[in-house]
Amino acid sequence: MMAALDGMRILDMTQYEAGTSCTQALAWMGADVVKIEAPGRGDPGRGPNGNAEYFIVWNSNKRSIAINLKSEEGREILFDLLPKFDIFVENYGPGVMEKLNLTYDIMRERNPDIIYARIKGFGVEGPWSDYKCYDMVAQAAAGAFSITGEADGPPMRPGPTTGDAGTGVQMALAISAAYIQKLRTGTGQYLELSMQEAMTYYLRTSTSGGRFGERPAGRSGNGGGAYSNLYPCLGDGPNDYVFIMAVTAKMGEALVRVVGIAEEIGERNNHSAAETRALFMDKISEWTRKRTKYDAMRELAEAGIPASAVLTTQDLYTNRHLVERGFVREVEHPVHGKIKLLGWPVRMSESDVPVQPAPQLGEHTAAVLTAELGLTKDEIERLTQTGAISA
Repeated sequence: MMAALDGMRILDMTQYEAGTSCTQALAWMGADVVKIEAPGRGDPGRGPNGNAEYFIVWNSNKRSIAINLKSEEGREILFDLLPKFDIFVENYGPGVMEKLNLTYDIMRERNPDIIYARIKGFGVEGPWSDYKCYDMVAQAAAGAFSITGEADGPPMRPGPTTGDAGTGVQMALAISAAYIQKLRTGTGQYLELSMQEAMTYYLRTSTSGGRFGERPAGRSGNGGGAYSNLYPCLGDGPNDYVFIMAVTAKMGEALVRVVGIAEEIGERNNHSAAETRALFMDKISEWTRKRTKYDAMRELAEAGIPASAVLTTQDLYTNRHLVERGFVREVEHPVHGKIKLLGWPVRMSESDVPVQPAPQLGEHTAAVLTAELGLTKDEIERLTQTGAISA
């Protein structure tokens, strides 16, 4: 079966997560992604041993070539490769590409139709454009901290790394759109994405209650009332909870029926709104505490009430639902052996791309330079000895 992005070719000069998540998403849909890394150390996300789990989960289905871009021979190798590829992606810190003299203007001299994609914390212009940025800095700057936490408590750091990976997926979408446009017009283009601006996309529901920017959204902790809240379940674990989200009248009626609090509903006119909310929450808690989080979820869900057990990150790898759907994949890694990876969420009926393990540093240098540039074994050995590449 053909891969959806078969034929799309990407030179990937990314590190850590914002850029690597972008190119991985495209690789999982069939793009040929060649990751450019510095000899000896590679992507900092590799960690001290070169095979950190963090790197592995963000770099599957890519090839790695190790080129020393500080050497003239290394730069020429990159420039020679550029016409063979459609897209160049980078997410280095402010000013790094300018110092390396690898800007869009320089790169399109070698490939006029290149799609040149950049991810920056605060973009490449504006008062904050020179500031360094990581995931949670972008989330703080986009408002995510301000809406996370208890109403009477301080702002809190969110759990998911949407500042990085959420930005990466947006850039992958933009690259796909630019590639389609290039196929139609033959023209490449320059793409730039700010992590701060990308994060605001995930806050639109929260901003929608602010009268178009006239007031800030607040923090609401785990709940939005008795019918939409987090409840403790049977067990002593820190994640033995179920989250219930009965947001319509019909769902609320079903929750009342399942939990058995119809009598309290009839008496609620005798109490204030705060007293009624506290009473309902106590009664629902009594019900959930008698059940495991999975039993509570099942009974609620089967009654048409949206609810989920609070799964841990470890639970994801053994969760029966995810396993049976084929979302959990097993691959053989040259260092770690057989490992489990969480797959690409999108299902495409006419596209199939097997999951491949993340590459070793420079694993594909010789193969890529031989196939793309026609270099001989002797030439590759000479470039390795001069330090221009690592193969």
